[in-house]
Amino acid sequence: MTYREAIAYLNSFINYERNTSYSYKSALKLERVEGFLALLGDPQEGFQSIHVAGTKGKGSVCAFCAYILRSAGYKIGLYTSPHLSDIRERIRVLRPQTSDRRLQSEAGSLRSKNEFEGMISRREFASLVKRLRPRLDRYCRDCQYGPLSFFEVYTVLALVYFKEKKIDFAVLETGLGGRLDATNVVNPAVCGITPISRDHTELLGDSLAAIAGEKAGIIKSKKDNNRDQKVIVVTGPQKREALQVIKNRCGREKAVLYSVGKKIRCRNIKAGAGYQRFDLKGLEGEYRGLRVRMSGEHQALNAAMAVGLVESLARNCRINLRPWDIKNGLVDTVWPGRFEIVSSDPLVVLDGAHNDASARSLRQTLDKEFKGKGIIFLLGISRDKDIGEICRQLSPAGKKFILTRADNPRAASCGQILRKLRAYKPQAPVMISNNVREGLRLAMSAADKESLIVVAGSLFVVGEARGLLLKNKGKYGQG
Repeated sequence: MTYREAIAYLNSFINYERNTSYSYKSALKLERVEGFLALLGDPQEGFQSIHVAGTKGKGSVCAFCAYILRSAGYKIGLYTSPHLSDIRERIRVLRPQTSDRRLQSEAGSLRSKNEFEGMISRREFASLVKRLRPRLDRYCRDCQYGPLSFFEVYTVLALVYFKEKKIDFAVLETGLGGRLDATNVVNPAVCGITPISRDHTELLGDSLAAIAGEKAGIIKSKKDNNRDQKVIVVTGPQKREALQVIKNRCGREKAVLYSVGKKIRCRNIKAGAGYQRFDLKGLEGEYRGLRVRMSGEHQALNAAMAVGLVESLARNCRINLRPWDIKNGLVDTVWPGRFEIVSSDPLVVLDGAHNDASARSLRQTLDKEFKGKGIIFLLGISRDKDIGEICRQLSPAGKKFILTRADNPRAASCGQILRKLRAYKPQAPVMISNNVREGLRLAMSAADKESLIVVAGSLFVVGEARGLLLKNKGKYGQG
């Protein structure tokens, strides 16, 4: 089986990332994932894991956790979604640093050349799919819960791959919700719940409490060596309604809960040249002069949550974690598509900002770090998102808007976005593009030395734009 054939086979499974016309509670069945994994010998039980759910910042938190643990000398499986350009980005294995690389990192001079370091190779991917295909076909044909979905199959591939690679720990990001998500087959040592806001309301519920209930479904009592072991939960800053749901769930599952802003505190957050600096009071100690490469105060809070998660893992699994592992892991973390500057002439920033909370964080970061710039938004949004709220958050920052749509059936039409945008900024200059390629050309043509182009509203749009810009070294559409 070739890599192309493996991709074609995976694409034969129903993909709820592209098709949103389904019933969440009837379409997603955790039992069918558990059943298939049981046939494979339950590979997810071969390693301890950190499991992260929430509305915004899940991927960033997972990346921070993985890089800290890698810096501490462990082999880490990292599973995230969606991908930006290559589906293999979702399955990665980060290998421990050599002592030379660790010294370089301590000096602050190291940056990974491979932004998706350790992603599964095409050969390994094709081989894995080929080996599992006969069992997948039989299982999907006979399963009483119906055939597996694309995301469920891909999650199985990740768990099998991680076991075969003999990882020390896995860091797993939920796909949708948490309670019924395919990643919830793991029995984690530590759970994280990032800030929860209204997103996917047609699937997860129309109240913050209902959405929080689905996200908190990843919190489960843990049994280890026939003895009860309390799972530790770390949550990011939450609204009162969501936090109460998380607290109630922790009470039922006898989990220990720590919160960023209470037990874990960020201090002295300052933007610098290429870095954001801050001090942190963690669960196990004080850390001064921490640095991350990602902009925005919310990323400092994401890093703080990651430190709390890794400290909790060290406590639960009795592993050695030193202060410089935290410092080096944070500064080494690379997470593309999240306030990522990909061009300096003209200045281009990529940020998914695909829900109201993320859009608010993007606007606040733009106001703080690029005040006075004429911002041109290349904006595309998925139709299942709160288009009006994203437009409300971003509209005050924009001087000009170019509306577009990703090559994805979930994409909203430019007309849908325009109607919402006009409600908040009726006089803003707006151009319409048929696709991301055309939208980039229009943005580049409209930019001058005082402009900042911001590609936002959807990770699908960001992924397409990033591929085009990096292929052309940031000069796409010029000349």
